[in-house]
Amino acid sequence: MKTSMIALFFTFCVSKCYSEFTTEDCWALGFNKANLLCSSCEQLSKFNLDVIKDHCKECCHLDESATVEKKYAKAVLEVCTCKFGAYPQIQAFIKSSRPLQFPNLQIKYVRGLDPIIKLYDKDGALQETVAIEKWNTDSVEEFLKTHLVQQDDDYLRTNMI
Repeated sequence: MKTSMIALFFTFCVSKCYSEFTTEDCWALGFNKANLLCSSCEQLSKFNLDVIKDHCKECCHLDESATVEKKYAKAVLEVCTCKFGAYPQIQAFIKSSRPLQFPNLQIKYVRGLDPIIKLYDKDGALQETVAIEKWNTDSVEEFLKTHLVQQDDDYLRTNMI
């Protein structure tokens, strides 16, 4: 009898330690469990609210912003100039000053090719190819900002004063 009581008590303690708070528990703590994203709990440190961070994590659910976008060292935008008429947004991007924002972007003209972006790792190995024929100039720019490693304009690295 004594061993079964100890086992029951131990089981109760373990289940309480590893369970998340109920909706009512979270509401009593000031959290709305249905709408609380775990990325919000990570922001509490910025406001010196680390005291409630553990409770927040017991009430939150994972969100998509927790995923990290993969970054690439280099990108090559390949397109045929003879197809600029079919892809005016890609032509507008290439002819604008936008590519200058990306020192690790190369524009390559390949005869007969629909526009694509090839993404390379730091060793120069091709990692991914993305078709961009339906994209506009803003989409291309946003994609490159998201997926290319930002290079700083350090004058020592660029040899410019």
